[in-house]
Amino acid sequence: MIQKMTRIVKMTFQPDKVEQFLEIFKASAEKIRNFPGCTYLELLRVKDNPNVFFTFSRWETEHSLEVYRNSPLFIKTWGETKQLFYEKANAWSLEEM
Repeated sequence: MIQKMTRIVKMTFQPDKVEQFLEIFKASAEKIRNFPGCTYLELLRVKDNPNVFFTFSRWETEHSLEVYRNSPLFIKTWGETKQLFYEKANAWSLEEM
């Protein structure tokens, strides 16, 4: 049975880098949403801490998520994004039950 995957990534940004991150996300969100195997992408912000964000994405299969994570789109977007972090990101890959 093929398992659908949900990916949650928590990112904490340097306060003066938040707007730069939002521009990166805005420029790449539709490309990610249209990436083969991606069925959903949302950006969430912690209400009481405007420097902390979560991405919530859904993937048809674990393989489709891995193809995305090895793609030039991910490598470029993640490379630009991680330079803005205040602390290391946390990520979880979850199987849908």
